[in-house]
Amino acid sequence: MPNFSYKALGRDGKEVRGVLQAESEAAAASRIRENYPILLSISQKKEKKRPDEGSLLEMEIGSRRIKTKKLAILCSQFALTLHSGMTVAHAMRMLADQNEDKRIRKILGAAAEEVAAGSTVASALEKYSDRFPLTFIETIRAGEQSGTLERSFDRLQKFYEKSYKTTEKIKGAMTYPLFVVAVAVVVLIIVMAKVIPTLADVFADLGGTLPLMTRMLIATSHFFAKWWLLMLAVLAFLKIGSQVYGNTPQGRIEKEKIMLSLPLVGAINQMNGAAQFANTMSVLLAAGITINQAVDTTAKVMDNALLSEDVRSMREGIERGRSLVECLQGKKYFPPTMVDMCSVGEETGELEETLDNVADYYANEADYRIQRLLALLEPTMLVVLAIFAGIIVVSIYLPIFTMYDLM
Repeated sequence: MPNFSYKALGRDGKEVRGVLQAESEAAAASRIRENYPILLSISQKKEKKRPDEGSLLEMEIGSRRIKTKKLAILCSQFALTLHSGMTVAHAMRMLADQNEDKRIRKILGAAAEEVAAGSTVASALEKYSDRFPLTFIETIRAGEQSGTLERSFDRLQKFYEKSYKTTEKIKGAMTYPLFVVAVAVVVLIIVMAKVIPTLADVFADLGGTLPLMTRMLIATSHFFAKWWLLMLAVLAFLKIGSQVYGNTPQGRIEKEKIMLSLPLVGAINQMNGAAQFANTMSVLLAAGITINQAVDTTAKVMDNALLSEDVRSMREGIERGRSLVECLQGKKYFPPTMVDMCSVGEETGELEETLDNVADYYANEADYRIQRLLALLEPTMLVVLAIFAGIIVVSIYLPIFTMYDLM
């Protein structure tokens, strides 16, 4: 359908400019007058598109999803403006003007014109489903249908803020161990590439038979010096190959099975999955979405493929009249205690609140276990590094002690 640019006066007397799609100029004018009493001008917009190139919006925005923190801020701003009595289209224009992110600014600006022309917020934003999560769009749609759009944005703000904090906790907890490993690898490379070859030349000039440990260290150093490029290529090949296979349906399932079966880490991944399930279901049900639709949406947004399949299989049972708890029973990858907690929520008629509490419980439990794991990991890493350092030091000093004995 062609695009029409227009200029009109609103009920408050302010001039409004915009663009909308319609079958004809008359149809466009009719839709505009539904929102603005006085139509000043309208004309068909000529579309200019260079060959093999997307629209300006697509070029500037790209295909990357909007980050969780920015979604939380955006939902908070939407809730605040709508609670103040501002219209949705006006709120979107204002937030578009104020937002520093070029992608969000472009999306909100285009969506505001569609909403002003009569489109729903969910329909306007659904065109950018590669930028916004499915949970975001479906919750907004439910909020519009039930007339509780402000509350939907409130819930989404809490949902994304909670998700962001959980992610940041995990990143923060992993920073120190990764830093220690990185420093250790750099030091090891320098020692093996520079220090050991120099000492090997010195020992060769002195003559005599070197201890076995020293000979093994020098041989390892020579091996790395000779084959480092090949080893780097092999590692790169394995990395790329594992990523390509991991992105296939079967590869993703195999990867998730390994992650869920690992000692200590498997339980943490299971708890994070339970927290994501409970949190998403709580937000969707509180927004007024039916339980079978909420289950379907939750299955699509789950990070873990095995948990996603477990959730997807629940829909058939719910459509047959079974409760959520009955469908959860026997699911291999969900913690058994979650079923008991949800059972209480169903019996008391407070399933949304119970799911919210379940999400908090498992998120906190996963965070606690991560902290415990890191508390064990740090001294273990130090012991391993000390052993490596000890082997290198002993290998270097053994020839010196041998020479002193011979003297």
